Amino acid sequence: MDQDLKDSIMGALELVIDPELGIDIVNLGLVYDLEMNEEGKLTVTMTLTAMGCPLAGTIVDQVKRALADIPEIKDVDVNIVFNPPWTKDRMSRYAKIALGIQ
Repeated sequence: MDQDLKDSIMGALELVIDPELGIDIVNLGLVYDLEMNEEGKLTVTMTLTAMGCPLAGTIVDQVKRALADIPEIKDVDVNIVFNPPWTKDRMSRYAKIALGIQ
């Protein structure tokens, strides 16, 4: 996957807002990996800020919808993992400022 496509995907994923924190999943550092096969199936490996997050299904749907407009992507698989566990250290400077974290 080339850098332009990766940038497009990450840009689209910035539209997916974590409902609990009100910040997008990219700036929160929730997106761990992107992998695309020859058939155009994209696997998004990501985590959630809390295990057992009741909104996991909603976030998965939002990820799929956000990526629907990118022509290279034919199918999206969202792989939610909890290892490595998410920490505030993964957040961007923007997310930390928005949440008032030093």
